[in-house]
Amino acid sequence: MIYAKSDPKETLREHTDNLLKQLNVIRDKYGYKIEKVIDISPDKFWNLLDIIVEFHDLGKVFTPFQNAIKLKVGEKELSTEFKYDDGPHNYLSPVFLDCRLLGIERELVDVIIQSIGFHHERAREIDSDFENKIQEIIDKDLRNKVNQIENDFKIRYPIEKEYLSNYYLESMKNNRRIKPKDENYKLYIMLKGLTHRIDHSASAHEEIELNVDENVGEYTERFFKNNSYELREVQQFAKNNRDKNVILKASTGMGKTETALIWIDNDKSFFTLPLRVSINALFDRVSKDDIKYNFAGLLHSSSLDYLEENKYNDYEDRVNQSRLMSTKLTFSTIDQIFKFPFMYRGYEKEFATLAYSKVVIDEIQAYSPEICAVLIKGIEMIHKIGGKFMIMTATMPTIYENELKKRGVFDDNLVTGTFNTDIVRHNVKVEDMSLHKNLNKIIEEGKDKKVLVIVNTVKSAVETYEKLKNINDNVNLNLLHSMYIQEDRAKLENNIKEFAKSKNSGIWITTQLVEASLDVDFDILHTEVSTLDSLFQRFGRCNRKGLKLIDNPNIFIYKEEASGIGSIYDKDIVNKGLELLEICINEKSSKITEDDKLEMVEKVYSEENLKGTDFYNKFRKALDILDALEPCELSKGEAQSILREIESDTVIPEEIYIQIENTYIKLYETLGEFLDNEYKNDSRCDNYIKYLKNQRKSIKREILKKTVNIPAYKTKKLGVKTPISIRGLDDISILHYKYELEEVNGKLEGRGVLIGEELLNFI
Repeated sequence: MIYAKSDPKETLREHTDNLLKQLNVIRDKYGYKIEKVIDISPDKFWNLLDIIVEFHDLGKVFTPFQNAIKLKVGEKELSTEFKYDDGPHNYLSPVFLDCRLLGIERELVDVIIQSIGFHHERAREIDSDFENKIQEIIDKDLRNKVNQIENDFKIRYPIEKEYLSNYYLESMKNNRRIKPKDENYKLYIMLKGLTHRIDHSASAHEEIELNVDENVGEYTERFFKNNSYELREVQQFAKNNRDKNVILKASTGMGKTETALIWIDNDKSFFTLPLRVSINALFDRVSKDDIKYNFAGLLHSSSLDYLEENKYNDYEDRVNQSRLMSTKLTFSTIDQIFKFPFMYRGYEKEFATLAYSKVVIDEIQAYSPEICAVLIKGIEMIHKIGGKFMIMTATMPTIYENELKKRGVFDDNLVTGTFNTDIVRHNVKVEDMSLHKNLNKIIEEGKDKKVLVIVNTVKSAVETYEKLKNINDNVNLNLLHSMYIQEDRAKLENNIKEFAKSKNSGIWITTQLVEASLDVDFDILHTEVSTLDSLFQRFGRCNRKGLKLIDNPNIFIYKEEASGIGSIYDKDIVNKGLELLEICINEKSSKITEDDKLEMVEKVYSEENLKGTDFYNKFRKALDILDALEPCELSKGEAQSILREIESDTVIPEEIYIQIENTYIKLYETLGEFLDNEYKNDSRCDNYIKYLKNQRKSIKREILKKTVNIPAYKTKKLGVKTPISIRGLDDISILHYKYELEEVNGKLEGRGVLIGEELLNFI
């Protein structure tokens, strides 16, 4: 018996047959699309993938690997002189390949060996010591397994029996890794990438492609019909160009979400947005509120918590299926699916999937120049391999369009469209003062109107809140920023949405997190100056539907003493944008149209205007780095951390930690002890182990709700945090800064984490 898995116990033949089942699923469901990507005959392609699958795990016959499983399933171990780590199974599997007998052409040998040998990616250098160790394993261990492979495993292809050697390791050295300029690069991406998909799905016992016949475009049009809505011009444009790549510029309120869903139609797809909260809201709207397309996945760092809290019964399955990229439509942050431009170890899985899928990138202007460089590179790669993309944005910086043109993305298969509403929603006044000089006016407006105040930093938000509170404590005053623990921030985000829908008046002070994340509508906006694209996003949170009178200004922009200029926002771009805005107001009108906004953003983000700015330098440097990257230099985690931009620490404020120390923390630690004891038990129960693991996961999710992510530079000061010294929680620290939030008369009040206000005498 040759084992492949221990939990559940599975033979190598059973595991491989599960892979073959998934191979047939993907061939049946999307084979016609995959075959358009490759440059060889379809029959040849599927035969090569079948060979890779059959051989991929043969290295598991290595005695120490079998012993590791036998130990877990309670069987007697075999005698061996080798250790488990001497020969990772993926480095052993290709030894049994006989490419000549298999009919594999010489020019494809590297493709097949690397697809098998790197189906698990490890940062391991193949040096002479490693080569010698592998050859020793071959001679003393693997050579004796040939009969077992033929008789127990019942391999379906002829294998190498006599001339077993480590020759194939030459193909696995870094200088032989298949690169984008190589002739068989596309074939390699599809073979290796699909091998990853197939293997991961089979190992998880999940189907590789789900609900293939469920067409989100049809669901969307049915929603329109049921509500007697007509397709707007922008939606008809998307419908007419479903087979094209699309760059769509459309103002807020034009129905961009429905437009994208109609464009996606019956294709496998990924829908990306900058912030988790906006993705969550969109997911709800599509899954259950409006479109009722209950086949979508949700993929971001806290999607499991969100689905559980919002009573999705199948939340664990849905998250697992999303991670496996099995769902027909997946709503995702870009760090989950746009890692592939870094060509990290294992990037082929994402890249191969996007080759036969559609991807929507919403609000591209909301990302930093470095992240936009990643998106531009990713779009170029998707275009070259045959996938489809839609960029959907209110304002498209000219520099991004020009870069896509330089990279050959603007071709006969790309269409662009601009669809702006004629409704004028904003009357703008630029104030030659600090926002803090106009707080009395804000208080007066807050007595009978909905007033939104947006500032550029958390510190400024807290200061503004404190000053307004000191002026008038009776006005309905609220604060929202990123420095609240997860469960409190979720409550506050829900509160601001409920407030916006209500007939109540009052003031909300917040940061730029409200720009692209929350669908709210206020009467008046007061904002610190920022870049034009950011300002126009903020405008969209005021008079959103254009139903309110704008004879008087409803947008106030404060030029002086604005926070975050030079750190969060490029000073030169802020000033150039402000100059264009003031010219527009003075020469045309203070009533800014959607076309005005688009024209100004295009001007300020032209290459000519940007040259010499930090923004331009960051964008160009990031692209240069991406263009120069060699495949597999980075790990998946390194690529993901770059996409998340800011190095942050996950922390629990000390007061919160004390509240849960004897409940969640103690319970998590105790469950860990039970788990350790059960593993040591000779008559251990696998079901009990599984139960304990699930309980720990559930408790950790509860603990994570009490955390907040804080930029690492804010916690570098010695002594402000203490790591939790419990295995499984050691990625979380206790933060010795004060935390403030309480319910007062049915309303949440407090400033969140107070950076700089340290707690003493930590117990």
